[in-house]
Amino acid sequence: MIGKLTGTLLDKNPPTVLVDCHGVGYEVQVPMSTFYNLPATGAQVSLLTHFIVREDAQLLFGFGTPSERQTFRELIKISGVGPRTALAIISGIGVEDLAQAVTLQEAGRLIKVPGIGKKTAERLLLELKGKIGADMGSKSLFTNEHQNDILQALLALGYSDKEAAAALKALPPDVGVSEGIKRALQALAK
Repeated sequence: MIGKLTGTLLDKNPPTVLVDCHGVGYEVQVPMSTFYNLPATGAQVSLLTHFIVREDAQLLFGFGTPSERQTFRELIKISGVGPRTALAIISGIGVEDLAQAVTLQEAGRLIKVPGIGKKTAERLLLELKGKIGADMGSKSLFTNEHQNDILQALLALGYSDKEAAAALKALPPDVGVSEGIKRALQALAK
């Protein structure tokens, strides 16, 4: 029903913002990734939205990017995942990290989000497979199986997700596994 809001940002109180659209103030809940990218109070803002009508409430959720909104929509389709939990997941690990976790089927990343236990994380990974991640065509680090294997090797060696991802970005896309691991280790040693 309400797909996009453009107006003046009146108030920012995480995770809620107040947007004035020609005299009507809309309270919009946003993930922290969107919140941090908002302009100063009083400036013009444009948010993609998702409107939820329940028996006891009408809720409006706003997003800075189409990928955030699409991920939110996929998450709330899953049984037991409500809009607040979906917002917490997007705020907690971000869209790209969620896509990466789904691609690699890594429940450990989701467990870091408050309110997500091991069973819920595993169910999320199962139900999101093929809907988000590399299969969805989102920006993913993995263009082939070799890069997946290289990443797994770096993580097994104790490098963080960010360090391993940075090392992968520096590699040519057609590099083999052993050569890729060698080059990534050399880059990380600098």
